[in-house]
Amino acid sequence: MALSKVFEKFAKGSPISVMTRALMERALEPQALDALFRERAERQYEKRLLFSSLVELMALVVCGMHRSVRKAYQAMREQLPVTLSALYAKLDGVEVATSGALVAYSAERLRPVVDELGAAQTPWLRGHRIKVLDGNHLAATERRLRVLRDCAAGPLPGQSLVVLEPETGLATQMVGCEDGHAQERSLLEPVLAGVRPKDVYIADRNFCTLGFLFGVAARDGFFVVRQHANLPIVSQGKLRRRGRTDSGELFEQTVTLRLGDVERVVRRIVLRLDTPTRDGDTEMAILINLTAGVADAKKVADLYRRRWTVESLFARVERNLRSELAALGYPAAAVFTFAVALVASNIFAVVHAALAAAQRKQPDDNVAQMPLSDFAIVEEIRTVHRGMTMVLDDAQWRQFQTLPAPQLAKLLLRWAQHVDWVPLRKAVRGPKVTRKRTRYRDTPHVSTARLLGRA
Repeated sequence: MALSKVFEKFAKGSPISVMTRALMERALEPQALDALFRERAERQYEKRLLFSSLVELMALVVCGMHRSVRKAYQAMREQLPVTLSALYAKLDGVEVATSGALVAYSAERLRPVVDELGAAQTPWLRGHRIKVLDGNHLAATERRLRVLRDCAAGPLPGQSLVVLEPETGLATQMVGCEDGHAQERSLLEPVLAGVRPKDVYIADRNFCTLGFLFGVAARDGFFVVRQHANLPIVSQGKLRRRGRTDSGELFEQTVTLRLGDVERVVRRIVLRLDTPTRDGDTEMAILINLTAGVADAKKVADLYRRRWTVESLFARVERNLRSELAALGYPAAAVFTFAVALVASNIFAVVHAALAAAQRKQPDDNVAQMPLSDFAIVEEIRTVHRGMTMVLDDAQWRQFQTLPAPQLAKLLLRWAQHVDWVPLRKAVRGPKVTRKRTRYRDTPHVSTARLLGRA
């Protein structure tokens, strides 16, 4: 494919920025986004402001290229033929189903590229697709809305359930909800609709309901879910020892569950912990409908322990992206912002996959095993974006919208060869030393300057 000399200079000088912009073109192709909007939107309609323009604007805000919606609007003024008030009204009207469809579409567009890069080198469970399910409550917003001005409590703009495929790093499903106080279990129906044969759902005990467990199994899927104390069990078999892990002893038994006239016999793995959890639990039980030949007790415990990958995703999105804008109080706008942040996270997941593939080819073991800093990667993109936008016009990027996945993966690997790895190194601190603090326990604060002076 033809790339200008200026483009090649950027690819050599800041390959990560070029990779990110090329992947944005693939994940957020304007015509496809507008078609997606027309297919999924029920109440909202397009007039002068296209859905693709709205996504592009929020992507700039979420990724930190602009500090606010107003700043992004001013920068894109020529592309947005509406007033700022009309823009906010459009944001406030984006339906949560449309936001969820945007996340799923981005994962669908990016998955072939991840597969070509060979990101999932070590499958968690061979022959199955792992999906980690968890909920995320959006942080309280400012009280700009009239109904919130005399409200002392923090106003919650919404929440969502997110399904993460940890082997690829892609968030493949988001079920949004405008009610910040809604029970997460009430959002499970769309999750069940997305279950496919051979999918393995890993989830915490809050999702341990008969409806969810039987629903996954009825669709030829599998579950690894921590048992909730209130889950009714019809009968249970003898508890047998199955060895131990580094955190405690393992036991296994069969239990029978009943929903209506249907009964299912599943395995129950009990981990008796050496050290209690933060909640004071001394043991945890995990329900699973995989056979012992596919996943023994130790494998089940390892799968559930790695459930925290989705928590890490939420932490990375919050730390490195502006996924929760305090100024956007309307629930639909807040959920849409979080959805765009998940799309950006999916793009960064492909960038990480390309960098990991390039690292594996490095002859220097220090580079091949170097942990990379998410902050350093995002900061380089933010720094270079403005200059790259001024020099390279949109026409040079459009070719990546329809470029086949194998060719795009080869380009990403070619650009990754120019990466300067040292500035991207993650700062890894040593083990934290726990100290007993016995001095000045009878005062709320001390002067650091005075303590240094005495020392």
